[in-house]
Amino acid sequence: MKEYTVAVVGATGAVGRMMLTVLEERNFPVKELRLFASTRSKGMLLPFKGEQIPVEALEEAKSFKGIDIALFSAGAQRSLDFAPLFARDGAVVIDNSSAWRMDPDVPLVVPEVNPHAVAGYTKKGIIANPNCSTIQMVVVLKPLHDVARIKRVVVSTYQSVSGAGQKAIFELMEQTKAWCEGSPMPLPKHLPQRIAFNCIPHIDVFLPNGYTKEEMKMVEETKKIMEDPSIAVTATTVRVPVFYGHAESVNIETEKKLTAEEAREVLRKAEGVVVLDDPQNKLYPMQVDVAGRDEVFVGRIREDLSIEKGLNMWIVADNIRKGAATNAVQIAEILIKNYL
Repeated sequence: MKEYTVAVVGATGAVGRMMLTVLEERNFPVKELRLFASTRSKGMLLPFKGEQIPVEALEEAKSFKGIDIALFSAGAQRSLDFAPLFARDGAVVIDNSSAWRMDPDVPLVVPEVNPHAVAGYTKKGIIANPNCSTIQMVVVLKPLHDVARIKRVVVSTYQSVSGAGQKAIFELMEQTKAWCEGSPMPLPKHLPQRIAFNCIPHIDVFLPNGYTKEEMKMVEETKKIMEDPSIAVTATTVRVPVFYGHAESVNIETEKKLTAEEAREVLRKAEGVVVLDDPQNKLYPMQVDVAGRDEVFVGRIREDLSIEKGLNMWIVADNIRKGAATNAVQIAEILIKNYL
């Protein structure tokens, strides 16, 4: 099997480190691994397949020639600044930030949903990884869309602090510890409000239309990935005091009537989906159970009593794995199998 020189940009962050884990777990054919991060991380050693790989300073690199695939997890501005430079020097960039998702010349890919879209990488040398909350939703919705055509989606998310980065994880830890010890509650620094024992209906910035940027990502990305701009989507995104895993309450309206059991049967056959749906025996997906898994889990599937052709469901996935690192590596696998 041919092997490839792979770069991970933003390697010291939570998603970057998970990218290394997933590359190793899935035995991706890595000939050489190069790690990039900010100047303050230069020289740090990260483990990969029994070796310690040094981190290079992204800002100091003079050339990126020889790199075949670059997995980016360095934030939108870094992606805007550096992804074109990697692509110029011959790499295909798979970017985890929001920078390129809605660019018409950049494919936005979830391998279980639109793997054929990878072919569009030739326009700019960049493939976009969708928002974590969008990824898990469309993995479940696409099989239902194929058999019944979804007209409308209403989604409310319950997103873990890991979606806001390592500093947000520490913030939840510190606030919880203070509450348990009866100490003064530390003020929020990395989240907009206190997160311990609280829910915050505020992820990313508010836009003039009253929605947050996170909510509008779900609206626009869903249409692009599903390749159907006629799907009406509305979203409310909420940060909850959970460390790993995002949950979503999703309501859909379809053109063709689907019973709950018909939907379960469709989803049992769907790639990357696990149906956990026996509420009488307390069987339904929960964040604490799916952390560390790459599949998307769905349960609480039931017919909407308010409309004739509606379904409610509960969708849960690990946002750092399937919502970020694993999805990116899966895209890379399609790339080397069919295109490079």
